[in-house]
Amino acid sequence: VVAAQLARLSGALGTSDHASVVSITLFVALLCACIVLGHLLEENRWLNESITALIIGLCTGVVILMTTKGKSSHVLVFSEDLFFIYLLPPIIFNAGFQVKKKQFFRNFMTITLFGAVGTMMSFFTISLAAIAIFSRMNIGTLDVSDFLAIGAIFSATDSVCTLQVLNQDETPFLYSLVFGEGVVNDATSVVLFNALQNFDPNQIDAIVILKFLGNFCYLFVSSTFLGVFTGLLSAYVIKKLYIGRHSTDREVALVMLMAYLSYMLAELLDLSGILTVFFCGIVMSHYTWHNVTESMRLQPCPSSPRLFSSFMLGWMHWILRSGNLLVTARANPLE
Repeated sequence: VVAAQLARLSGALGTSDHASVVSITLFVALLCACIVLGHLLEENRWLNESITALIIGLCTGVVILMTTKGKSSHVLVFSEDLFFIYLLPPIIFNAGFQVKKKQFFRNFMTITLFGAVGTMMSFFTISLAAIAIFSRMNIGTLDVSDFLAIGAIFSATDSVCTLQVLNQDETPFLYSLVFGEGVVNDATSVVLFNALQNFDPNQIDAIVILKFLGNFCYLFVSSTFLGVFTGLLSAYVIKKLYIGRHSTDREVALVMLMAYLSYMLAELLDLSGILTVFFCGIVMSHYTWHNVTESMRLQPCPSSPRLFSSFMLGWMHWILRSGNLLVTARANPLE
C-alpha cells in the first residue's frame, strides 16, 4: 500500500513538473519573440514594444484557451507575493537609478503638484462618484471605507505606455513630467491606501481628518527618509571600507542588496516600499555610484539594474498579458 501511494505521488509530481517545464519553456520563447519583434519594430510609427507584447500575449492566450477547450488561458499563474516581493523592487529601483536627476528635481514642484495634489483630487472625485453611483445601483453592503479604498486604487495611473511614445532626448521636459508624475502618483496612491487602513469612517470629525492627513504625511516623509538614509549608508560603507579593491562583485552585490533591503525595511515598518526604493535608487546613482572603484564603472555594471528591471518587467508583462486578458474558467497552468 505504501509503495502504491509513493508511486502515485511520484507520478503526480512528475506530471506537475512536466507541466511547469512546458509553461516556462513557452513563456521564455514568447519573451524572446517579444524582444526580437520589439527591436524590429523600434522605428515603426504605429507599433511599439508594448503593443507588440500585448498582441502576442493576447494571441497566445486565445490559442491556449482553444487548445485546452476553455479550461485555461494561463501560461503562468500570477502571484501577488511574487509581484510585490520579487518583481516590483528592481523595477522601481531602476526607475530611480536611471532617472535624469537634473530634469526631475528642476521640475519637482510641478511633478509634485500633478503627482501628489492631482492624485488627492482624483481620489476624492472617484470616491464621491463611487458613493453616488453604487448607492443608486444597490450593489452589496459597502461602507465609506470601501468607497475610499476604491478611490485610492483607481486614482493610480499607469504612464508606461505614454513613456513608450515619448522620446527623452527630443522632449526632456515633457518626459520628466510624465515620468515623475507616474512615480509620485503610484507612491501617493499606495501611501494613501495604507493610511486608509487606520481610518475609521464611522467617526468622521475634524480630529479624525487631521489624524488621517498626519498619518499620510508621516508615511510619505518616513518612506522618503528611509530611502535616502539607506542610499547614503551604502555610499558611506563602500567609500570607507573600499570593498572593490578585492572584488567588484562584492560592490555590485552590496548595492543591489542594500536597495532591496530598503524596500523590505519599508514593508516591515508598514511604510511605502515603492517610495523608499525609488529615492534609494536616486541617492545611490548620485552618491554610491561615484564612490565605487573605477574597474566597476568600466564593466557593464551600470546597465545591471536596467537589465534586471527589463527582465522583471518582461516577466510580469507576459504573465499579465497571456493569462489575465481573457476570462478563464480555471487558473491552472496549461491544464
